[in-house]
Amino acid sequence: MSQIYNHHVFFCTHERNDGKAFCEQHNASELRAYAKQRVKELNLKKVRINNAGCLNRCGVGPVMVIYPEGTWYQYQTKSDIDDIISSHIQNDTIVKRLKR
Repeated sequence: MSQIYNHHVFFCTHERNDGKAFCEQHNASELRAYAKQRVKELNLKKVRINNAGCLNRCGVGPVMVIYPEGTWYQYQTKSDIDDIISSHIQNDTIVKRLKR
């Protein structure tokens, strides 16, 4: 069976109400939507952008993980998302400054 996706990207968009840090307080949903839009604009095939519940790295957040590699990234801006798409997804090169 062939692989369905070359890259499956999970963005933690978890929210908490216990006073602890969480990814959504750093605009995770907005930046996930931006990533999804960019992947479509670039017509990248076999790439899936998904929401995820808590990925248990809230103190590092916001975070995403890209499979099948299992590479974790911490990002802050649309520019960070652009770098991840360009380097990791399009050119299979890890963005070292964002890797966690």
